[in-house]
Amino acid sequence: MTDITIGVDVSKDTLDLHIHPDGSHRQVANTTAGFRALLKWVDGRDIARVVFEATGAYHRSFEQTMGAAGLPLSKVNPLHAKRFGQALGQLTKTDRMDAAMLARFGALIEPPIRPAPEKIIRDLRELHVARTALIKDRTAAKNRQKNLTRPLLKRKRPTKPPLI
Repeated sequence: MTDITIGVDVSKDTLDLHIHPDGSHRQVANTTAGFRALLKWVDGRDIARVVFEATGAYHRSFEQTMGAAGLPLSKVNPLHAKRFGQALGQLTKTDRMDAAMLARFGALIEPPIRPAPEKIIRDLRELHVARTALIKDRTAAKNRQKNLTRPLLKRKRPTKPPLI
């Protein structure tokens, strides 16, 4: 019996799906309705893994829904997937071809299966990303301030009151 691997190319609006080894392809919306259609499409199949790239905000809902449905998820580094495609000689790039390449990557490399992160982990990651962005913004503002020439734009530091 051949293991079934599903490659999923995740984009903002759509999910391109490819089943390895039979070559079936389908495209669904990257929405709750699309997730339901995907689950209905794969229902009854013995799936070894669902391979997708980490795509920032676009893959999160997909990952949570598929994890809750009990599918074996393999989230892969986009650079690793890109290098795999290059090694295969894949010069053109379409969502459909990327889904097929991800399915082949999963079947040959067998990346580890990991559960979708818990809500607390997702929340902590989001807070960390926001904090990091704020720190970068603060640093950039401080660096810009050093080069200001207009008194109106310069920050005046309050003087300390005399100690009594």
